[in-house]
Amino acid sequence: MRVLVVEDHPIFRDGLLAALASAEDLQVVAAAGTAVEAMAALDAADPELALVDLALPDGAGIDVIREATARGVRVLVLTMSTEPTQLVHAIRAGARGYVVKGAGKRDIVAAIEAVAAGDAVFGAEVANLALAAVTHQDARTAAFPTLTQREHDVLELLALGLPNAGIATRLFLSEKTVRNHVSSILAKLGVETRHEAAEMARLRR
Repeated sequence: MRVLVVEDHPIFRDGLLAALASAEDLQVVAAAGTAVEAMAALDAADPELALVDLALPDGAGIDVIREATARGVRVLVLTMSTEPTQLVHAIRAGARGYVVKGAGKRDIVAAIEAVAAGDAVFGAEVANLALAAVTHQDARTAAFPTLTQREHDVLELLALGLPNAGIATRLFLSEKTVRNHVSSILAKLGVETRHEAAEMARLRR
């Protein structure tokens, strides 16, 4: 199985590459540290499986997942994020597995091998996060049915008082994209300021 590793931290990436070198049926054909490098590697290296970190310095790992999935590449997400909404977005983008970086190298390699074999890999902790996220999203949708899932994510962080930069960091988006989402939210909720939108969200909790 030809593997692409997408991870922006060199030390952690090197550790992964060393661990994968001992796996008989896995061949690392490319390693990338940014979304741009990952997209290029999908073209140049023709991987069959991609190990993708969600937080990349130049873009969202979600975009890499979507592109890889569209090409028929199996994707395993490896990230520090335990944000339930991120898990749901990764699954919707096509991820076949989700492993947090706290897992041991052997567990990570085992997860890669399972995804390579066609299995879906979601540990108990991750499964609980997914269930919590889906339940929470159902409640959000009922309160504000005109908003998209991503707009719900942004509104929730607005209610916590986060600025656009903070929201962008939490959701792995650009600030411009966040501003566009905020404008759309204000229009759909019929309010003029982000503070009014945040207050509406707090009252509906």
